[in-house]
Amino acid sequence: MRTGARRAAHPATMELIPAAMTLTTESTGTTATARSRWEAEAQQRAARLEALLGDPLEPANPHGLRALFAADDRRTPPAETESLLVEEGLGAEFVPAEYGGRLIRADLLARVLRPVFRRDVALGFGSGITSLFAAGAVWAAGAPGQRRHVADLLLGGGRATILHHELAHANALLRDEFTARTMPDGGYLLDGRKDVITNASRAHAQVVYARTDPDRGPRSHSVLLLDPGQQEAPAVRHLPRVTTPGMRGALFSGLEFTDYAVPGEALVGTTGGGVALALRTSQVNHGLICGVVTAAAETVLRSAVRAATTGRSAPVARRWHKPLTGVFADILACDSMATVVLRALSLLPDRAHLFAAAVKYVVPDLLRENLEELATVLGARGYEHDNPRYGALDKLMRDLPVAGLGHAGTASCQAVIVPQLRGLAERSWFAEEDPPPALFRQGGELPVLDYRSLGIAGGGDFMAASLVGSAARLAASRGAGGRLPALAELAGGFVTELRALREECRRLPAYGTTALTDPAVCVLSDRYSLIVAAAAVLGVWESQDGTDPFLAEPAWAVLALSRFGERLGIPVPDLPDGCLEHVLDELVRRYRTGRSCDLDAVPLSR
Repeated sequence: MRTGARRAAHPATMELIPAAMTLTTESTGTTATARSRWEAEAQQRAARLEALLGDPLEPANPHGLRALFAADDRRTPPAETESLLVEEGLGAEFVPAEYGGRLIRADLLARVLRPVFRRDVALGFGSGITSLFAAGAVWAAGAPGQRRHVADLLLGGGRATILHHELAHANALLRDEFTARTMPDGGYLLDGRKDVITNASRAHAQVVYARTDPDRGPRSHSVLLLDPGQQEAPAVRHLPRVTTPGMRGALFSGLEFTDYAVPGEALVGTTGGGVALALRTSQVNHGLICGVVTAAAETVLRSAVRAATTGRSAPVARRWHKPLTGVFADILACDSMATVVLRALSLLPDRAHLFAAAVKYVVPDLLRENLEELATVLGARGYEHDNPRYGALDKLMRDLPVAGLGHAGTASCQAVIVPQLRGLAERSWFAEEDPPPALFRQGGELPVLDYRSLGIAGGGDFMAASLVGSAARLAASRGAGGRLPALAELAGGFVTELRALREECRRLPAYGTTALTDPAVCVLSDRYSLIVAAAAVLGVWESQDGTDPFLAEPAWAVLALSRFGERLGIPVPDLPDGCLEHVLDELVRRYRTGRSCDLDAVPLSR
């Protein structure tokens, strides 16, 4: 095991790491000061967007919650806000810097998008990340001309859409929704129908995952890049708009292809490369969704704090202490998970796929539970969809499942995790070294995100290794009373759970298609995902340099890990005296000073 490299970053153990470093990273040829500039510029763009969108509670604000809720009721996109995002060049955030855009790292992209998602998940998808989900395959495997075409389109304010996401079965790529028959001239005849596609009626590019091989298997599908401007009836038919219970302001409609002739140069990557491309790009998509919808949950948390503090002599009624602090700790934990996986896409691109699936597995469940807890604080006010002060609960509870965060999405994550558990237990757990400290440390050295380097199999388990390392460094603090010993006790408990999981996974049969139908096997993925979620929290806590005294204190991590432990059913120590109060004080302070409830604690437009 490596020496306590991450521990050196924590003020409780050693001196602070200098904020500005000038060493050059061989893998990228860029300096750490350049990467610090990237972070600063991303923060500036996020702050500008936050300011332009304005006070979400201001009744006259055309981009405020009242206007966004009204558009949701009308089932129309908020046109004025969409225009603002186009004018601000939001599409450039989804274009790699080498093609003139601003996409440098996925974790920085999440920061820029949070002001949008903090207000409206449907707006974030309809005017934002759906284009990145489509373009990801092009960034990963497209020909230079395809990349240049999509880059110019997005830089000019256009949209791209992806034709494989089916709400009914959660990104199940192997469903026969589109087929493409190879023609003698090297082109394709495309057939098939999909009824639910984001922005099908107004996209300027379509990325289609189509079956090109009748045999089922990893080479069954290919990706085609289509130009809607060249499509004519009857070969292409636009289907009516589909109304959904959530994300009502987004435009979902269908497309039907009948013997539609597609030129050979529309192929993205290689024939049969569609499934692999989807697995590679989904890592970015999963981490990014989790990172930005956490900001939406934060809006509901702020409304609950508002309800619990308005018109009261005491800061917060005691009965609300546990739900409010618990959700705050969970949001910090979700942000830790999402941030770490998004940073891993740059730092450990060949090994991030497993943790990306675990994050997508855990975060949606946590957020759904959080909304239920906040509903107890908000009561009936949380369902007043025309009330911007409290109605964000009602909207987000409807939006999350439609955004791909429903129960069906869990199966796709299990399909990534379950097949690897036996191999991890036999070869990886308790045998690997810690990942690089920069994975957890804000301002740490990270390469540029390169879709072409993303892996989809193997590579071990750096998060399990991180957990073991964190617990070993904390072990000396176990036994005494207080927050740090409680954190050490919790870390040790998760390591014990990992050991038990290793023994069970070693007894798994060789992976086959029946494994995912066995509830007992799927429960193992539940346990694994919460274990590595705890590793992310510990890693982020250890990386603190004291700049934020609250995050450097163990209280929030103790509370977050205690909640994880309760979900796992492992022994959890009693919360130390003052732990809950410390977290509550910070939550109320952030609410009153207008700062976000994530790791960054950035100023908000209130």
